[in-house]
Amino acid sequence: MKMPKRPPSEAEIWKELRSGPARLAEIFSSLAADPEQDRYLHWEKLLYYSPPPDLSHREWWLALKISRRAQSRTTPMLDKSGRPFRYCETPLVLERLHDIDLGAGGLIGMPREVSNPETKDRYLVASLLEEAITSSQLEGAATTREDAKDMIRSGRTPRDRSERMILNNYLTMGRLGNLRKERLTEDLIFEIHKAVTDQTLEDPSAAGRLCKLEEHRYVGDDLGRVFHDPPPAEGLGQRLAALCDFANGKTPGGFVHPVIRSIILHFWLAYDHPFVDGNGRTARALFYWSMLRRGYWLFEFISISRIILKGPAKYGRAFLYTETDENDLTYFLIYHLDIIGRAIKDLHEYIKRKTRQLRALEACLRGAPILNHRQRALLSHALRHPQHRYTIQSHRVSHNVVHQTARTDLLDLAKRGLLEGRKIGRQWHFTVAPDLEERLAALG
Repeated sequence: MKMPKRPPSEAEIWKELRSGPARLAEIFSSLAADPEQDRYLHWEKLLYYSPPPDLSHREWWLALKISRRAQSRTTPMLDKSGRPFRYCETPLVLERLHDIDLGAGGLIGMPREVSNPETKDRYLVASLLEEAITSSQLEGAATTREDAKDMIRSGRTPRDRSERMILNNYLTMGRLGNLRKERLTEDLIFEIHKAVTDQTLEDPSAAGRLCKLEEHRYVGDDLGRVFHDPPPAEGLGQRLAALCDFANGKTPGGFVHPVIRSIILHFWLAYDHPFVDGNGRTARALFYWSMLRRGYWLFEFISISRIILKGPAKYGRAFLYTETDENDLTYFLIYHLDIIGRAIKDLHEYIKRKTRQLRALEACLRGAPILNHRQRALLSHALRHPQHRYTIQSHRVSHNVVHQTARTDLLDLAKRGLLEGRKIGRQWHFTVAPDLEERLAALG
């Protein structure tokens, strides 16, 4: 990734204008019919498009900047020079906020699988696993998905730092649902940071505390290029207090859409970079906390990090576009709203795939109502993964049930000949019967 091109200053363009204010009127007249205006292009992107007739790129940019400033809203977040961050509620932003309100806040149109107490735990665990793995991979975790899922489902101890990062994320994300009713405080942020960085820092004492003056931090790459130099450490306490006031709705005085507030929280903590490590994971956790607190319950079941990981450079660029264009948060808002929309769409598609698989299984099991929904889910997985090994612990975690319920499920399947059970040490291991499909057909 490289730094985006910084836009020219408005003062420079003003000096270049032909006929002064009269020329500006001509520019705005041309801008009125500009089809690219709603796309909210950064200067770097704008250069790839043809400007409206009779305008140069620099004149076009000046008109856009004046128009954007006129409709912008100021936030209580300040950069390290004391200048506020702003954002615009463009038609595109409002449209996507409306879609999220309809698709993630209420019960209308919600997949019944995630609102049904009998089946929602399976989707909840899958989402927690996905977010835990991909959020950690964004921060450098190198463990494969298969190994990570096996670690969490089996309950084994993490083998390295990468696996510990993923386990920490999984446990933290699982707790956010219980924390949604709490107001955000500095102590709660420290608690979340300590949870996501437990046993992963070179200096264990850095977990759950702000950076010290001597602990220089910045965002850069392996080539030594610095993309972001955060605010000084001595002011972090005051900045964190301001962040909490914003998170709790104390500031600003007017209404801020809950989704916009949540996205700005994500940006704010990442911009301040108050910890020696784990800032990205903590920032994304705060976003989830804020969305759940404001009633967007579907966010227990979606993973934004999975979408971000598909194009991590765009994630970093959304931050840089804001910083290089006079603290204009609109770039990050539009990017993040797109990520949310894609994550919700992914959830619906995932549920459709799972539903088709379960229907195929139900066809095999027609006439055999003796198996419960957890057993049917396990057998559906077993048909696609004949080499997989199941344990009471993995079944318990996958379905969020107590040990005895998981044990009863698996022993019953073994008794029916659908699984083969073997005790290794003190733990039961269950493998798929070689002729599972035939046995299911016979059972049906």
